[in-house]
Formats: sequence, structure tokens, C-alpha cells
Amino acid sequence: MTGWFQSWGVNYEWSWFIATIVGILLIALPLMLAVAMIIYAERKIWAAIALRRGPNVVGPWGLLQSFADGLKVFLKETIVPTGANKGLFLIAPIITFTVALIVWAVIPFDTGVVLADINVGLLYVLAASSLGVYGIIVAGWASNSKYPFFSALRAAAQMVSYEVSIGFVLITVVLYANTFNLTEIVLQQKGFGLGIVNAFGFNLLLFPMWVVFLISSMAETFRTPFDLTEAESELVAGFQTEYSSMSFALFWLGEYGNVILMCALNAILFWGGWLPPIDWAPLYYVPGIIWLFAKMLFFFFVFGWVRATVPRYRYDQLMRLGWKIFLPLSILFVVLVSGWLMWTRYGVAA
Repeated sequence: MTGWFQSWGVNYEWSWFIATIVGILLIALPLMLAVAMIIYAERKIWAAIALRRGPNVVGPWGLLQSFADGLKVFLKETIVPTGANKGLFLIAPIITFTVALIVWAVIPFDTGVVLADINVGLLYVLAASSLGVYGIIVAGWASNSKYPFFSALRAAAQMVSYEVSIGFVLITVVLYANTFNLTEIVLQQKGFGLGIVNAFGFNLLLFPMWVVFLISSMAETFRTPFDLTEAESELVAGFQTEYSSMSFALFWLGEYGNVILMCALNAILFWGGWLPPIDWAPLYYVPGIIWLFAKMLFFFFVFGWVRATVPRYRYDQLMRLGWKIFLPLSILFVVLVSGWLMWTRYGVAA
């Protein structure tokens, strides 16, 4: 895109700047539209599972319901509690929303279709996504209220617990792909399973790691059954209790932005990203971005399905799952994967 602007007589510096801004808008604006649509889709999934109709009044088939809700929230008054730290109280939802956006800079949608194709893309994703918890911690502390503060403490412990397991899971993917670059990780999956399946998840050593990653990604985004940070039966609404208007909406946008991100990472790291499921020539006529979106929609359906059917964990169960099951399991598979690769790829045993 930079070269295209240069062809119009714009110097390189301005061409790069304009191309970067356009690239950001091409990601951010559709993402915001996608958030509105997946909120509608998730409500439809819940309704179908509960044998209800779901949104069906505002617009055709209820498609405009999310936009009506957004307008309603926008018109409400922003209330700041008297005892709150006003600056931190207002900046917390901005942190959550911003962090949810910046991670998308390294997500590849197809070969070469990525804003920043850096060699340490996976490390960038891990580092940037881990910052999201700061918005919740700051919101809980700045609210100067008991329930948001409890929620902030829970969020910190929960994020740390499951990030450790996710880190070891990602090590197994990096060992197989031999790179941190997300584009290369996808390309390494071509024909990986029996020479015909484009997926790391088809591997018996990596499939359990995908299951751990899928469940941990639900915990990382504070989704049911791991939504202990906003458990209404215990903490009213958790860190969101004192928020209203657009500050409340930014938390929702950030949460669903992270959910879409986790769906994309599940597809990219384990199930071939933009590659078709089978390494068969006619399937490559379908644009790669369509395959990626189809896989993301499937994983989002799984997220919604789990939220509608699985009861909330107790906090001790949440911690036990992370520290006593996922952490030892992920460490074990790092050892197994590295040992297997040393034996088969590098011939150490010989």
C-alpha cells in the first residue's frame, strides 16, 4: 500500500504513515462492526439453546438490536462516584478497549494480509493481551467500592494463573513451527496431518494442548464458566458495578474484542488459519480470509455454547484447574513434544 501512495507522488515517509493509518482503520472499523454482530449472534445462540426467539424486533430479524443498545448506552449519563479516583476511573475502560485493539496489529488474515508481520508476533500477542487485566484492576481499585475491589483481586489472580499455562502451550506450537512469526506458524501447518490436513491440532501431541488453550482462552477473557470477576450472585457486577454510559460500553467492546481475538488465535495456532481444512487444490480457490472467518465463527459458537450451558465454577475450582491440572499438563507436554522432536527431527537418539 505504501508503494501505491508513492506512485501518486507522495514521499516515502508520508506514504508509510498514510498506509499505516488506512491499515489500522481497515482492521479497527470492521472489528467494531463484528463486535456488534457477534453480540447479536451470541444472544441468538443462547435463545436457541433455551428454546427462545432472541432479538427479533429491531430491524430485520433483530439485526439492529446491538446498535439500538449502543445508542441507548451512548445517551446515558456518565456517573463518577464521589469517592472514586476520577482520573483512573475514567482511564480504566480506555485501557481495556485499547489493549483489545492493539493485539490485532500482528494477526494475519491471509498471506501478506497483516498490518505488522513481525518475527516475534506470538510474543507480541502474549505480551499485549496480558495488559488487559490492568484495565480491570485499575477499574476495581479506582471505584473505591467493595465489590469492584474484590473483582480486581480475582482478575489479577485468574489472569496470572491461566497465562502461565497458555505460555507453555504456546511453547509446544513454537517448537513444532520453529518460529514465533504467526504467518510462518500457519504456513507450517500445510499438509501437517497425514500430508492432507492443514492443522497442528490433528497431531496427537498438540491436540490436548489445543483443548487446554481453548479452555484457558475462556478463562483469560473472563467468560462463563470462568466469569468470577463479574459474578452477579457474589459481586453485583464486579469491576463494572460503578460504571455507566460509554465507559461501561468500552468494557463490553474490549471483552468481545478479546473473545474474537481468542477465536482467531485458536484458528491460527492450531487449525490452519486461512488455509483450507484439507490440502486439496480446489479448496484454495476460496479466499483464505473466508476460511479464517469460518473457523473463527465456529470457535465463537463454541464460546457461546459453553456460556449458555456450563454453570459457573467456584473460585477454588477455578484456581485448582489452572494450577493443579493445566500447569502440570502443559509442562509435561512441553517435555514430550521437545523429546519427540529431538528424536524424530534432529535424530538425537541415533
